[in-house]
Amino acid sequence: MNNHFNKILGAAALGVLLYSCESKPKEETKLEEPVQEQVFGTTFQDKKVETYEIKNANGMKMKVTNFGARVTHLWVPDKDGNPVDVVLGFETLDGYLESSEKYFGAAIGRYGNRIADGKFTLDGEEYTLPQNNNGQTLHGGPGGMDYVIWNVEKSGENGLIFTYTSPDGEEGFPGELKVKMVYTLTDDNEFKVTYEAETDKATPVNLTHHSFFNLNGAGNGTVLDHTLQLNASEYTPVNDVLIPTGEVVSVKETPFDFTEPTRIGARINEENEQLKFGGGYDHNWVLDKSGADLTQAAVISSPQTGIEMEVWTTEPAIQFYSGNFLDGTITGKGDKVYEQRSAFCLETQHYPDSPNQPNFPSTILKPGEKYEQTCIYKFGTK
Repeated sequence: MNNHFNKILGAAALGVLLYSCESKPKEETKLEEPVQEQVFGTTFQDKKVETYEIKNANGMKMKVTNFGARVTHLWVPDKDGNPVDVVLGFETLDGYLESSEKYFGAAIGRYGNRIADGKFTLDGEEYTLPQNNNGQTLHGGPGGMDYVIWNVEKSGENGLIFTYTSPDGEEGFPGELKVKMVYTLTDDNEFKVTYEAETDKATPVNLTHHSFFNLNGAGNGTVLDHTLQLNASEYTPVNDVLIPTGEVVSVKETPFDFTEPTRIGARINEENEQLKFGGGYDHNWVLDKSGADLTQAAVISSPQTGIEMEVWTTEPAIQFYSGNFLDGTITGKGDKVYEQRSAFCLETQHYPDSPNQPNFPSTILKPGEKYEQTCIYKFGTK
């Protein structure tokens, strides 16, 4: 999803890259190098901005920054064994701060997706949030978890632990929310994200991850050639500002039917009100599951590279976004231009606007409860 915002905080000057190795890989692993820290900028909000590099035993590699817990690079092997960086992003902090697309690779919270009119009522009290997307609140507001510095600890040689405490009232949300995320590159070529959160006051929570993927390689053309399957026979229609109507409807005989593998571009330009509202796909699919078991939500593959990505989740839904608002005005890594529909997002989540939709599964976290979810992006070739 996209948010063109006008207020950009002052960009930090790019520092000289400084490498340091704090630990050696365990002898039983096949890693050539330990987790690395690199200076990514000077400071943001008076805190040092750094990047961290991790690998798994197969040579799959990822770079992440503590600015928004963003994945800046993710190299996976193609059908010939060559590494392909499959996420859009930038080489510098300035790139992220100055971009018209705010969410490349970011952790999203407190509330992923949209809340209507930036308002909700909880326990008889109305809360007002910043409106940052056509009069709605998107992804927790302009100062959401994508736009803060997270604390980072290493977890072995192939993982990172991110923590952040959102104070009571941040972006209008009630309660102090303590969040912990663990990013791991498993030896099954999985990028695994686990989430935990606790609050001291009832509050909506809907965390997700927002990498913009292109399995042809970041900046390497359209994703309309990718084949997608979603294990979802229903979706939630939206109005013209992309807020759910409250309905849950069948995808059958609509362009939203991805129950069988289908090219993203096969029906994206059909005459359809929902496609018009989103400029393509930017909708929430209801997964064919009950309960919070870890289940497969999606499978997507590139015919060019042969790379296939499975998405597994404990969440009840997934947002599929087809990069409609990328418009060729952003130049990213390798001086490659990010054209329209040159990326897709698959964001595991609860439904959009659930605090205002009583028939949707609840997203309210209460004191004494623990929010937990898992999302896995698993890579292979076909």
